[in-house]
Amino acid sequence: MLVAPTLATPWLYLYLLKDGRAQGPRLYPLPPKSRKNKVLPEDLKTPDSHVERDARLIRLTGIHPFNVEAPLSDLYDEGFLTTKDLHYVRNHGPVPLVQDSEILDWEFTVEGMVERPLKLTLRDLIRDYEQVTYPITLVCAGNRRKEQNVVRKTKGFSWGAAGVSTALWTGVSLGDLLMRAGITRGARYVCFEGADKLPNGYYGTSVKLNWAMDPNRGIMVSYRMNGELLHPDHGRPLRIVIPGQIGGRSVKWLKRIIVSAAPSDSWYHIYDNRVLPTMITPEASANLPETWKDERYAIYDLNTNSATCYPAHDEKLPLTGGPETYKFRGYAYAGGGKRVSRLEVTLDQGKTWTLANISYPEDEYKLAPENEVLYGGRLDISWREACFCWCFWDLDIPLAQLRDARDVMIRAMDDSMMVQPRDMYWSVLGMMNNPWYRVVIHKEGDALRFEHPTQPALMAGGWMERVKKEGGNIANGFWGEKMSGEEEAVVEAPVKEICMVNKEVSRDITLDELREHDGDAQPWFVVNGQVYDGTKFLEGHPGGAASIIGAAGQNVSEEFMTIHSENAKAMMPEYHIGSLSPEALAQLAADADQPPSTSPRPVFLQSKSWSPAVLTSKTKVSSDTKIFTFTLDYPAQTIGLPVGQHLMMRVRDPSNDDAIIRAYTPLSSPSAVGTLDVLVKIYYDTPTTKGGRMTQALDALPLGRTVDFKGPIGKFEYMGSGRCTVSGRERRVKRFVMVCAGSGITPIFQVLRAVMGDGADETACLVLDGNRVEEDILCKGELDGMVERGAGRCRVLYSLSRPLASWTGLRGRMDRVFFEREVGAPPLERDTMVLVCGPGAMEEVVRKGFGEMGWAEEDLVFF
Repeated sequence: MLVAPTLATPWLYLYLLKDGRAQGPRLYPLPPKSRKNKVLPEDLKTPDSHVERDARLIRLTGIHPFNVEAPLSDLYDEGFLTTKDLHYVRNHGPVPLVQDSEILDWEFTVEGMVERPLKLTLRDLIRDYEQVTYPITLVCAGNRRKEQNVVRKTKGFSWGAAGVSTALWTGVSLGDLLMRAGITRGARYVCFEGADKLPNGYYGTSVKLNWAMDPNRGIMVSYRMNGELLHPDHGRPLRIVIPGQIGGRSVKWLKRIIVSAAPSDSWYHIYDNRVLPTMITPEASANLPETWKDERYAIYDLNTNSATCYPAHDEKLPLTGGPETYKFRGYAYAGGGKRVSRLEVTLDQGKTWTLANISYPEDEYKLAPENEVLYGGRLDISWREACFCWCFWDLDIPLAQLRDARDVMIRAMDDSMMVQPRDMYWSVLGMMNNPWYRVVIHKEGDALRFEHPTQPALMAGGWMERVKKEGGNIANGFWGEKMSGEEEAVVEAPVKEICMVNKEVSRDITLDELREHDGDAQPWFVVNGQVYDGTKFLEGHPGGAASIIGAAGQNVSEEFMTIHSENAKAMMPEYHIGSLSPEALAQLAADADQPPSTSPRPVFLQSKSWSPAVLTSKTKVSSDTKIFTFTLDYPAQTIGLPVGQHLMMRVRDPSNDDAIIRAYTPLSSPSAVGTLDVLVKIYYDTPTTKGGRMTQALDALPLGRTVDFKGPIGKFEYMGSGRCTVSGRERRVKRFVMVCAGSGITPIFQVLRAVMGDGADETACLVLDGNRVEEDILCKGELDGMVERGAGRCRVLYSLSRPLASWTGLRGRMDRVFFEREVGAPPLERDTMVLVCGPGAMEEVVRKGFGEMGWAEEDLVFF
């Protein structure tokens, strides 16, 4: 009978330890003592501010979400079992907060194709089911992905070789739960869903039902790691642990177990943890939904892999005054319960091989006494043939042989005789990378220096990056060495860096000072750690004053460097006023990473922060143009974009994950709610011309992904009844001349719709729409409809530069002769404004032609 607690944590541990621990000498490894960590400064202002972490971990995706691996040497030095401190972490979003007092009451369900659906708490799980403890190695499917990213950028971030860890996991066999629930006929899969709410739904995945029911597979519902309650990063309070399979199947923060006839329909099951055929590019992959759903490409069992941990990267070995041999050491693992049966080492690039020694600490657990209990779970794996853990290898190599070798390479083989391949199998997600692990040897004076393939995340170093920078082809099958008959690689000349600072400025600016200038009176903003005063450019900025005011008090490095031209960057020293400290920059980053409010807000766009919207459809309107429809946070939410203004869109380049930011004017009416439509002309690569980064990245985005938006921006706004503002100054017009081409129709369309949609607005409009062929004319039906309803207030003229013989409209390019014929000189009253949007060359023709016709610069507005 439980007694009501007075101190939650001590009582909780007593309750969980009620089964006791085995006594007597241990014949098997126990985990190292874990550290007492604290919440790190960089996490204080993120959604993970409740999570204590080890500062040694290497962050692979910035501050948040938390995706990390340990330094490879530190991981190896901990031995067979990895503490919670150095165990790798893969989080897709914020870590759910679960208080100690809530742990035993954590609820989860077993549902779907079962006879007796279950709703259990962790207390029920511990009280009513047999507990087991197993040593299990977990491996991220992205382990060693950095190597693939150096060859060619995948869609994944850069794991090094430490995306692997081993722990003692305690819990209940999944098969016991499923037998209690009773499986109905036709069930084939078991799906899992966690509590981590993400942009594309809750994280979920599935495994085959017969695996879940097989005791030899060892799948468990776990609440302990190395005898401790689960750490928040590792699924506190409950998770699935699946031996022998990729870590992405071991769902954390478990809430639902669903028995089904089909695999999980979770976005994360379909678009993550797959190895697509190597010929599918990141750009092409987004338009292949059926390929993503093909279960043949889903990853379950791990493949055989290995790495060298010692010598460490850049370790130096004296050739004199020490031992005559050096002990190479590392790890290896296989998948699906298979066992690494051999580890081979070559010093001559595969001509000859030597067997290394292998140790399997996992075998020592099989020697545990009968009925052994460890951390409250029965430790009995003596009967099991499956292998759940990594092994370690070592080989003493004479220094004389190392001195004469160029490199040392290793490969592992499992007991099904599958061996690591010599060459890389590159794929769009960069997963399951397992070619021979190569360490290069450099002779430097009286010592040897060892160089690993890569270093994790954005850390520089490794022979692969070095060889690539030197112009070597690291994908040629010979590790970048020049082969006879191979063409010389072209090494790109370094891009000349533009100085954006005033070297005479040495002022240090505090965060408080910056925040005092976050309004529209004297806006300061930060780019690359430097502070700039945008006051003098409020009126002249092409994006309007709103662009600078929206950046005030913010670190806008990413969007500034992405959007602005080299000429704009060269102007920055004029506005440079000082530097911001690294601590202040970290605080700005933490502030920007705050979770969005869960309260519905009426307006979607925000000027100082990005707002995500989900891509829900793509509608093709021509061979190279589509309408992209995004769903906003709430059905009744308005876009918040004044007529004639624009918004910024941010997507990730699928080939290198860099942010791409561009300004667009949506097709959606300002009064539209719940959705946002953006018309985009896609500029595809051709054999001779590089296409548009943004448009191709957007086209490559699969449905269900999020895109970030910010705004509004722009120097022009139409207020109605002929009233408009340009750079904050109001003007009244009686007539608009609108010149556009291609997708430049969108801002024109916005203003024209506002004018023609108001029966009391008497403003006249002349639209000059130039294109190559008739198919390029966008929104033609809507434009023609406005002409019919306009009662003579609206004229639209289409001119084609490459028309077919059947075209009956205007022909030729829009040039000065065209403008003189259709528009003429400016009126004496100056009551006409020219709105222009199109390619740069067309805009220049308009500027020059109208200028020569006598039009004033202030009468021309370029979007």
